[in-house]
Amino acid sequence: MTEHAAAGHLLPDVLPGAPAPLGAVWDGRGTNFALWSAGASAVDLCLFDPDGTEHRHRLEETTHQVWHGRLPGVGPGQRYGYRVHGGYDPSSGFRYNPAKLLLDPYARAVDGDLELHTALFGHPFEHADSAVPDDQDSAPHVPRGVVVHDPFPWDGDRPLRRSWSDTVIYEVHVKGATARHPGVPPHLRGTYAGLAHPAFVEHLLALGVTAVELLPVHHFVSEPHLLRRGLTNYWGYNTLGYFAPHAAYSAAGSGGQQVTEFKTMVKELHAAGIEVILDVVYNHTAEGDHTGPTLSFKGIDNPGYYRLDGGNPARYTDYTGCGNTLDVRRPAVLGLLMDSLRYWVTEMHVDGFRFDLAAALARSMRDVDRLSAFFDVVHQDPVVSQVKLIAEPWDVGPGGYQVGNFPPPWTEWNGKYRDTVRDVWAGAHVGVRDLAYRLTGSSDLYRSDGRRPFASINFVTAHDGFPLADLVTYEHKRNEANGEENRDGESHNRNWNCGVEGPTDDPEVLALRARQVRNLLATLLLSTGVPMLTAGDELGRTQGGNNNAYCQDNEISWLDWAAADEDLLAFVTRLVRLRRGAPVLRQEAFFEGHELAGTEGTRDLAWFAPGGGQLTTADWFDTGLQTVGMYLDGRGIRHRDEHGHPVVDDSYLVQLHAGPDPVTVELPGPPWADGYELVISTEYARGTPPALTFLPPGPVELPGRCVWLLRVERRP
Repeated sequence: MTEHAAAGHLLPDVLPGAPAPLGAVWDGRGTNFALWSAGASAVDLCLFDPDGTEHRHRLEETTHQVWHGRLPGVGPGQRYGYRVHGGYDPSSGFRYNPAKLLLDPYARAVDGDLELHTALFGHPFEHADSAVPDDQDSAPHVPRGVVVHDPFPWDGDRPLRRSWSDTVIYEVHVKGATARHPGVPPHLRGTYAGLAHPAFVEHLLALGVTAVELLPVHHFVSEPHLLRRGLTNYWGYNTLGYFAPHAAYSAAGSGGQQVTEFKTMVKELHAAGIEVILDVVYNHTAEGDHTGPTLSFKGIDNPGYYRLDGGNPARYTDYTGCGNTLDVRRPAVLGLLMDSLRYWVTEMHVDGFRFDLAAALARSMRDVDRLSAFFDVVHQDPVVSQVKLIAEPWDVGPGGYQVGNFPPPWTEWNGKYRDTVRDVWAGAHVGVRDLAYRLTGSSDLYRSDGRRPFASINFVTAHDGFPLADLVTYEHKRNEANGEENRDGESHNRNWNCGVEGPTDDPEVLALRARQVRNLLATLLLSTGVPMLTAGDELGRTQGGNNNAYCQDNEISWLDWAAADEDLLAFVTRLVRLRRGAPVLRQEAFFEGHELAGTEGTRDLAWFAPGGGQLTTADWFDTGLQTVGMYLDGRGIRHRDEHGHPVVDDSYLVQLHAGPDPVTVELPGPPWADGYELVISTEYARGTPPALTFLPPGPVELPGRCVWLLRVERRP
C-alpha cells in the first residue's frame, strides 16, 4: 500500500537494512538509507515523485545512534530527504522540527534550489529565541538528495601524485573560468565540462601551471541575507553537502549527472597532467547562527554537529565569522569529515585539498591544538595522508593566526609571504631581512619541525581581496555593489595605487602599474616554495576595486578573456616555464649558506648589497634598504633525482630593487661569476630584453622598481 504523506500516513514497507555505510547506497535491487542522529526520537525518510509528491517512511531501526532502513525497488535518481522528530528546546540546544525537510549530510548529489521563504527557519520568522517551533512545511523550498550510482569508466586514471617541488597552483572558480570564454560552447560555459574543454585546458598547459585549486565545489547554497538583496554566494564558502558536487556547475543536469560530469572533468585534467585540488569548507555550514535556516545538521542533531556556547546553548561558538563552527571533536563529525575526504580521493580521484579556516578544525577546547584528533586522524589515514594537504592556517577566533604552526605533512597558505612581498613593493620601509626568509622558503616558519620549503604555499593575491591589477590601482575598496555600504572587505591591503586612485589615462602611471604587476609576479615565481597564481592575474583581470566579490556572480568576477593583456600573459608564461626548468629555483631542501666544496668560496645561497659585498649585520637590520641581490648556486642543490643522481643546475643572481629611482649595483665577479646573461627584466612588457644582454662583473644601473634575473656565466 502506498499513501501520500499529505494524508498523514506513514508507509510500512521499509526493511531493516544496515547502519553502514551512512547515506543512500543502491545495491542493484534497492537502496539502503542510514542517518546518524544521537538525540532523535524518530526519523522519517521522505521520497519524492517527479511531480513533487512526498511519501514518508518511518525508519524503525537504530544501531549505535544510526537510523536505517532498506527500500526494495528504490534506485538511482530517486529524490529524498529526512524529517527528524525530537524535542524543540533551543535553550538546551535542541532544534528538532519534523516540519523541516532535511538534506542527508552524506547525499552524493543534490537537486533543487534554496528558495527564500519563512518556512526555511525552524523557529517562527524573526523570533529566533521562541520556544515554540515553526510548523510551516519547508519541503517546497529546499533542495533534496539524489540516490546515485555511477560506474564511471576511469580507464586507469588515478591521482597524479606530482611532487610538491614541481607544483605551480592556479586558484580558479569553476564558473568564473569559462563563463565568458569565447572558445567554450555557450551551453558548457561556467560548468565542470567547460573547465575540461580543450579551449581552457590549452590555456592551463600554455601557462605551465600543474594544478588547479578549485574554489568550493561541495554543494552550497546562498545565505538568506544575500537572497534578500538579490545576490548569491558566488565563491561557495557556504557548504550544505560535503559529498555532492555543486549542481549549478553541471551542464548535464542535477539528477546525479553532475557526478559523472565532475569525474569527466578530473579525468580530462589528469590526461593533460594537471592535478585537481579542492578548496573545502569543513569549519562551518550553510545553516548560520541561531537565526539561520534549518536545512540539515541543525535539525538532525544540533548539539551533535555544532559547537554550542557553553553558557547559552541557544547560541553557537563562532570561530569562523559565519555564524557556526562544526564540532570536529565529536566522533560523528570527525567521521563525516574523513568519510568525505576519502570519498573525493577514492571515488572522484582528486589530488588534494585546501582547508578553509583550518585553525577552526584544530581547536580542542578553545585553543588551536597541534595534538588535536583532527591532525592525528588525518596523519594516520592511509588515503588522505597521501594527497596534497594545504591549510589556511587561521580563523577569526582568539589565537587563530597559526601560520607556521601546522604539523607535518601539512603545507600552508603563507600569509606572511603575501604581507611581506606586498609591503616591499608598496614602498614600505621594512628592509630586506623578512623578505630574504620569504624568498627562500620561509625556513623561520617551517624548518624546525622537519618540513621543507614546499610547506610554504606562496601567494600575493587570492580569491579574497584585490586581484593583482586592482592591487596597483586602488588603495580604497569599492564594494558598494555588495549591498553593505562598503563596510565589508579588508580596509588595509598593504598596497599602493602608483599615485592615482582608480582608472587613469596617464601613460606614466599605467606603465608603472604594469611594471609593479610584473615585479610582484616575478618575486612570486622566483621564490623557493610552491607558487599559487590567482586565475585572471595573468590576464590583467580587474574587479573594479571590489576586494570582497564573494557575492558577485557576474562580470565583476568572471574572467574577461576578450580584454586579456597579451604582454602580461607572455611574461607570466615565460616565468613559469623558466621556473619549471630550473631546479635551483624550486629546491626541496632549505639553503644552508655554506661554502661549496671545489668552488673557491661560493655558497649555495649568498646575499649581496648594492656595493657588491655580502650583506652585513647592519644591512640586515637597515629598514631603509630597498635593494638586494640573491645569489643561487646551481652546484649546491642538495636533493637527488629519482635515480639517485645529484641535481645540478645553472646559477642565478636575482637583483630586486623596490626603490623608486635607478640605483647602481656592483655585480660580483670571480669566484661568483665571470659574467652574467640578463634573462628577465621587469622593465620590459614581456620581461625579455630586446637583445641578448651580456653583462660583465662590475657596476650596472638598475632601473627604479625592477627585478632582474641574471644567469651566471663561468669560463670553462
